Amino acid sequence: MARVNLEGIIKRFGNNDVVKDLTIDIKDREFLVLVGPSGCGKTTTLRMIAGLEDPSSGTIHIGDRVVNDLPPKDRDIAMVFQNYALYPHMNVYENMAFGLKLRHVPRVEIDRRVRQAAQILDIEHLLRRKPRELSGGQRQRVALGRAIVREPAVFLMDEPLSNLDAKLRVQMRAEISKLHQRLKTTVIYVTHDQTEAMTMGSRIAVMKDGVVQQLDSPQAIYDKPSNRFVAGFIGSPAMNFMDVQVDLKDDDAIILGSEAWQAKLPARERPALRSYAGRKVTLGIRPEHLRPLEPGTLPGTETPGQAVSFAGTVEVRETLGAETLLHVAVGALTMVVRADPRVSARVGETLQLAFHRENVHLFDPESEAAIS
Repeated sequence: MARVNLEGIIKRFGNNDVVKDLTIDIKDREFLVLVGPSGCGKTTTLRMIAGLEDPSSGTIHIGDRVVNDLPPKDRDIAMVFQNYALYPHMNVYENMAFGLKLRHVPRVEIDRRVRQAAQILDIEHLLRRKPRELSGGQRQRVALGRAIVREPAVFLMDEPLSNLDAKLRVQMRAEISKLHQRLKTTVIYVTHDQTEAMTMGSRIAVMKDGVVQQLDSPQAIYDKPSNRFVAGFIGSPAMNFMDVQVDLKDDDAIILGSEAWQAKLPARERPALRSYAGRKVTLGIRPEHLRPLEPGTLPGTETPGQAVSFAGTVEVRETLGAETLLHVAVGALTMVVRADPRVSARVGETLQLAFHRENVHLFDPESEAAIS
């Protein structure tokens, strides 16, 4: 197995830098996910690691070797593509064995590797079928098997689940995670789906406009996003945002307020807010941290447990079985609330909501960086 190190990677197409000064150290046997919206540079980064694109500048290490000038076949990597890229005229066995034949691996060794990979992926009964006779999930397993038989130092996966239906994606996420644990190899995985990133990666690199916005464990990114983009991109439903006024009182308390509510907090809890006195900041609150209150609770007041409460009108109710999503209009804003499925609120009704101030995220309105 091998670690992968990217140092100062820049990729330029014409005058456009699609990857900008990218530096990441990917540990041996790590499962790193590159996640971000379309056009953020994640697939281009993966293709540079694979040798399918040349970096405009910077250095790529795989293990102890600088691989910038090595062709893909000499980099000891295997890539799994979005479209499977199976040969339609070959059966499953031949598809999985083809790359090994090109490398003149002995026939007995090819047979051992193919059958072992088929057993791992539970496709032994499919070895004589052609790709057209397989379902989408089965084709994806064959594509994974073709990568496994290579026994590479690094697996590169470019949105391998995007062509599958929702139920099968969930199943294959678990299968790939189990496969990583079994093979104990380095995996670099590209996706635009933040749920895939959260559930599969040991670390996540969130990218935007060719720049890594934050690199950390899934839970750390969820709990402490470095800026507004990361906060809004990671999490489903997305974080709610609103502009709030910051005022500093004589008793060394900070007041955060909107048209619907006010919250008083000791300055020692958020000392960085002192410099924002008299200005507005962006407040973020996740849907699961907005709690519907019992009827009769007064809006706009502090409630036990240092919570802030306010009123809104239910515009949309989405029942999902295990939970209910409520879209609540609060003044000109619409906020999404993740609630218990038995909550009684109906469309058009007034709903009291509360949140605890320790669950609030605050961001600079200009730089969008998190205010610690």
